[in-house]
Parts: sequence; structure tokens; C-alpha cells
Amino acid sequence: MLLIDSSDDPLLSDYCNLTDATSARTGFFIVEGVLAVQRLLDRETRREPSAIRSVLLTPNRAETLTDMIDLCESFDIAVLVASRDVLVQVTGFDVHRGVLAAVSRTEQPSLDAILEDTQRLVILEGINDHENVGSIFRNAAALGVNAVLIDARTSDPLYRRSIRVSQGHVLSTDWTRVDNLNSALQQVREAGFRLVGLTPKPQAEAVGIAGMQGTLDPPVAFLLGAEGPGLSAETLGLCDALVRIPMSNGVDSLNVATSLAVVASFAIARNSE
Repeated sequence: MLLIDSSDDPLLSDYCNLTDATSARTGFFIVEGVLAVQRLLDRETRREPSAIRSVLLTPNRAETLTDMIDLCESFDIAVLVASRDVLVQVTGFDVHRGVLAAVSRTEQPSLDAILEDTQRLVILEGINDHENVGSIFRNAAALGVNAVLIDARTSDPLYRRSIRVSQGHVLSTDWTRVDNLNSALQQVREAGFRLVGLTPKPQAEAVGIAGMQGTLDPPVAFLLGAEGPGLSAETLGLCDALVRIPMSNGVDSLNVATSLAVVASFAIARNSE
């Protein structure tokens, strides 16, 4: 455990300017919060060598997270301790959770590898809100989705805020990014998946009916678009089925992560009967 008392210490260089989502972090990402870092460490106990570059704690957290520190030291992961004032100067915000980790990026799996052991897949098109991406991963992990596929325009799931909102499930869920979504959708279909687009369009089938008729049965891929524009017309045209969530009181749509939760819940309910 290394005590650091200066914001200029080079050991803190990974943690500079964390409020800027566009700042260059070549080859690594940041994890924030006790739950997310614990999930990261749980993952690392099953992998060698460790991808964690360092863990950064406030003094108060260092006093209470002795088990985390012991585990880090058993993997030869540097544990840095600095005051909240120093962290504010380095990161650009008040790190009130008191726990950060810097992690080397590893190569993403191929789409073939993603599909190999997957029965339920989520595919994201153009979702550029970091918190929505994190919520989608959390809901996917909770509701029986095995993997996530994202297109070139979707925000980085490994951005700090996405990981935090997902409660670290971004780190434990298989995912990969594709450059050509249309080509990837064809590959997913050829692997035996039904492509189900989630949309509020009136011609889409109500989720309850879709569930009863087996439309949501695995192997299935749920396609989600950004709030507002939704799935593109081209992507909607490539879907095997369109599903909507009936709503009342003039509400035309739900948050995209909530929509996934509703549809995935219907899918799980049918398959648990």
C-alpha cells in the first residue's frame, strides 16, 4: 500500500481528468465504486495475468476495505491511498465513493465467440447515453441475457459512468462491438437467432401477445435503439419481429433500459412456466 500526498505524483496519472468522457485513455479504463471494483476483483481471480493496473482509495476506505487490499496485494496490484482533496485535484470531481481502479483493456471477443454460448442477446444501435448503456447491462445481467452486441455509434460500455451505473455488470457480461451492424445482424440470424426489434410503432406486436406466441423464446436477439429516434428504418426492416409495450395516459415510450427489462421479464416468465 502506497501513501500519496501530491496530485503531481506520476502514480496517479491514470486518474487525471475523469470528468471528460472524450479524454484519451489509451489502452485502459477506470472503474468507480466499491461494488464495481469488487466485481472486477472477482473477475480477476479467474484470470491471469491481472489486467488491473492499480486501485486508488481514500484513507477512510483503506481502513474499511482491508479484504480488498489483501486481495489486491495477493495479485501484486498496486494499492494507492490519497486524500479526497488530492483526488479532487487529480480527477476533477469529488470522489465521494472513495474507490477507483485503473484497468488495462483487453481484446474484445469475436462475434462468433459471443454467439457460441448465448441464447439471449441484446443488440444496441446508436445508444450514446452512458447511463443508459450501463442500465442496459445491469438489466441484461439480471434478466437472463447472456451477451450484448453494440454498433459503432454506441457509447463505450467501459466509460466510468457506464460501469458505475451497471454496478460492474459491464465487467462480467460478454460483449463486443461491430463496425457493420447490418452484416452482424445477418450473422446473428444465420446462427439461429430471431431478431426482435423493440419499438413503440403501432404495427408492432404487444409484448404480452409476443410472449405467449413464442416470439421472445430463445435463441433471440433484442434490438434497442436510442431514445428519441429509436431503431433506424433499415434496422427495423431487418428484424424478424417488432414488439411494443402497451402504454396509457398519452405516454409514447419508456426509457430504453426499462423497455428491455419489461420485454426480458416477459421472456423469462414464459420460459419458467
